[in-house]
Amino acid sequence: MSADVDIRTQGGIGRITLTRPEALHALNTGMCAEILDALAGWAGDASVHLVWIDHQEGTRGFCAGGDIRMLAASGAGDAAEAREFFRTEYRMNAALKAFAKPVIAVLDGVTMGGGVGLSVHGSHRVATERTLFAMPETGIGLFPDVGGGWFLPRLGGELGTWLALTGARLKGADVAAAGVATHYLPSELVPALAKQMAAADFSVDARGMLDEILRGLTQPVPAPSYAAHAEVIDRCFAHETAEEIVAALEAEGPGWAREQAAVIRAKSPETVKVALRQLREGAKAARFEDNMRTEYRIGWRKVQSADFQEGVRAVIIDKDNAPAWSPARLEDVSAAAVARYFEPLGADELSFEP
Repeated sequence: MSADVDIRTQGGIGRITLTRPEALHALNTGMCAEILDALAGWAGDASVHLVWIDHQEGTRGFCAGGDIRMLAASGAGDAAEAREFFRTEYRMNAALKAFAKPVIAVLDGVTMGGGVGLSVHGSHRVATERTLFAMPETGIGLFPDVGGGWFLPRLGGELGTWLALTGARLKGADVAAAGVATHYLPSELVPALAKQMAAADFSVDARGMLDEILRGLTQPVPAPSYAAHAEVIDRCFAHETAEEIVAALEAEGPGWAREQAAVIRAKSPETVKVALRQLREGAKAARFEDNMRTEYRIGWRKVQSADFQEGVRAVIIDKDNAPAWSPARLEDVSAAAVARYFEPLGADELSFEP
């Protein structure tokens, strides 16, 4: 077992604790592989009644994403390491989605990218006032993966499209209001949650017992801070092209909507269009595994794209936050340029077999 994740069983609970605080518990291939192996074992283990995912006590963040520097370095070469990461991570996402027993994730801190994929597919997701959710990938020329094509379009209205294209951040109770989390409680009650779970008998009705524990600790979720913009989000982000979405936002006049248009125009134009198609296709997908195969096709190619390399340089390496996207405008990204990311991979398609 690596030092980056602590996997064990305690009293009928499969425990997964992220222990990579220096990277805000960002996932690497080894962590994903260990979690995937644990889920495979626990799925058929009658002595394990639920799975509990959290991060090391006393450290910041839940999980800030994936190993972006590795993806960029690998993508600058043959991309083999990056593709293996995606293959392992996406299979882990699918295993969580298919896991028949309850899975509770405590999102007490930064939850972005890969951290979202580690939590949002489980049955119980607990946010606190310290939770900070985002899918910021369009800002580095990547795309909202780890099942983003599946769960984002299944949030209310066009909320997921707004989150994907702009990389907007949700904080605290807003994460539960959006449906990313299922429960909300103050962080000061997380130890009480842990204590009650450790003392509970989950052998008869694990889901019912977990629901009962959470019922006694969680708080009602207030109207979200974005509620005042919900009508604009649903109307403007419902268009089928990125250009139409931006034009609709700009037509709203000065204020919040026009600010969102400016945010989208600052992102990678190619990635914005790829993400929009990803969400529209994901909304129609019949099975989660189908969506993940599509995302693997995108990821396979995206790590070697000029925009991803440039985005990582500008945001993560040089930190000048001045990426030179190519093409530089939404209007200059052709349908063919977007379509190539979705083409089948033949023998390299994502398989969910061991």
